[in-house]
Amino acid sequence: MAMAATGPDDERQRRLMIYASLLKRWQDKINLVGRSTIDDLWARHFEDSLQLLPLAGHWRNWVDLGSGGGFPGMVIAIAAGNEQKTVHLVESDKRKAAFLREVSRETGANVKIHVDRIEKVLPELIYAIQFQVVSARALAPLEVLLGYSRPIIEKGGIGLFLKGKGLPGELTTSASDGSLNLSFIDSRTDVDAKIVVVRGHSSQTNSV
Repeated sequence: MAMAATGPDDERQRRLMIYASLLKRWQDKINLVGRSTIDDLWARHFEDSLQLLPLAGHWRNWVDLGSGGGFPGMVIAIAAGNEQKTVHLVESDKRKAAFLREVSRETGANVKIHVDRIEKVLPELIYAIQFQVVSARALAPLEVLLGYSRPIIEKGGIGLFLKGKGLPGELTTSASDGSLNLSFIDSRTDVDAKIVVVRGHSSQTNSV
C-alpha cells in the first residue's frame, strides 16, 4: 500500500514538534520560557505566536525583536515554510542565540540570527533591508517598541506586538504622537492579552 502524502500542515506540525523537543531539552540549561508554561508550550507559546501570521498580510522580510526562545519569530518562520520569506531574529543573549541556531538547523527554518543589542543591530538592518513586519513579545513597554519600529512602519511596514494585561498602563505613556495608527485585537490564547497592530496613517498595507 502506498503511503499517504503529507501536506504542508503536517510538515509544519512535524517541525514544530522538533522545536518543542529542543526547547524542553535546552530549558534545563537556560531559561527560555517561564517554567510554569513548559507543559503547555502549544497554547502558551506556539499558538500565541501563530495568531500573528494572518495579520501580517503579504511579506518577504520580517524582523523579530528580542527573540529569546524564538517567540514569535521562529514559529513564524517555521509556519511560513517559504524560502522567499525570511525572518530576522535579533537576540543579544549568546546562549539563546545558540539555541535559535540549533532550532534553525533542525527544522530548516529560514531565519537569520543577529546577536547584539537591538539599538545597534536594527538601524543597520533597516538601512539594508525593507521590512514589511516588525514584531516583539514580552520585550519592552509599548513606548520603547514604537521607538524601535517607527522607521519600519513609516515606510509602510506593520508592527505586531503581543502585550499582556499591563497594556492599559503603557498606553498612558505611549510615545505615539498621532503619526502612528494603533489598533487592538483580543488574543486568542489569553483573555488578558492583546495584539497591538501599528501602522502609519499613509500605509497601504492590507487591513486586519
